[in-house]
Amino acid sequence: MPEINVLEAIRQGIDEMMAHDERIFVFGEDVGKRGGVFRVTEGLLAKYGPLRIIDSPLAESVIAGACIGAAMNDTLPIAEIQFADFIAPAFNQIVQEAARIHYRSNGDWSVPMVIRAPYGGGIHGALYHSQSIEAFFAHVPGLKVVTPGTPYDAKGLIKSAISDPNPVLFLEHKKTYRLIKGQVPEEAYQVPIGPADVKRPGEDLSVFAYGLMLHYCLEAAQQLATEGVSIEVVDLRTLRPLDTETILDSVRRTGKALVVHEDNLFGGFGGEVASLIAEHAFEYLDAPVRRLGGPDVPAMPFAKSLEDAFMPSPARIIAALRDLAAY
Repeated sequence: MPEINVLEAIRQGIDEMMAHDERIFVFGEDVGKRGGVFRVTEGLLAKYGPLRIIDSPLAESVIAGACIGAAMNDTLPIAEIQFADFIAPAFNQIVQEAARIHYRSNGDWSVPMVIRAPYGGGIHGALYHSQSIEAFFAHVPGLKVVTPGTPYDAKGLIKSAISDPNPVLFLEHKKTYRLIKGQVPEEAYQVPIGPADVKRPGEDLSVFAYGLMLHYCLEAAQQLATEGVSIEVVDLRTLRPLDTETILDSVRRTGKALVVHEDNLFGGFGGEVASLIAEHAFEYLDAPVRRLGGPDVPAMPFAKSLEDAFMPSPARIIAALRDLAAY
């Protein structure tokens, strides 16, 4: 199988779906001639033309609102929010409209749209180009939230998201775009939305992560294996719907759990996973559920030293796992 990066995997997934279904189009800032600010849609304008790869105004509410209307009229829009940090103007459209139209119409209307948004830090993007927004949107029934961390999952999940009859927020960690590479089949496949994936089996402790933090956790698990500690690394992949069965099964086998994300610790998605474990697997626990996340400051700083202080690192994850393993 050829080895590609996360960015190319997403592009391939979109390309293959667009070739298969003429109803699919992309709408967002600079997605056409420029190919997107990260070049995810590069080459698609020449292939599919300006009626299917459409540059939008600099207005996120317009991007989301127009795609909602299009989705309700037998098309399959892919809305690109240039950076997840800029999604706030579209919050009302996504949360109040897209996520609730199927429910409030008693099932008469659906909104089959994908909202792609690069998120996360580690690239010196500072205040408005580094935020993690998943906890805001995972709270909303009717909206699916997907966070792939590997090329295989990214390609398979973007194709599933485009095929889904519900609105899907597809979060792409921008640092993984070119950093993370992996083998991806040339034949057609999809990864179902919902199931988590055990990326590394283990016996002593379970760690749950997604996006870039998945790879930091795998690095930490590899180091601790040399010290005789067996870490199970579970890639959540989808935050809504959440695969509670895989999470609980892992903890019931290992007896210990750490949840890692780079968003602010307070109110972060890790709290939901920790609560789930405490409520449904308490009797299996040999130690309190632990969380590791970003500090409670308004946003990620620009200076490298401060950015490093904000983001969980493999070294911090190793320290947290060692402490929990010794409990």
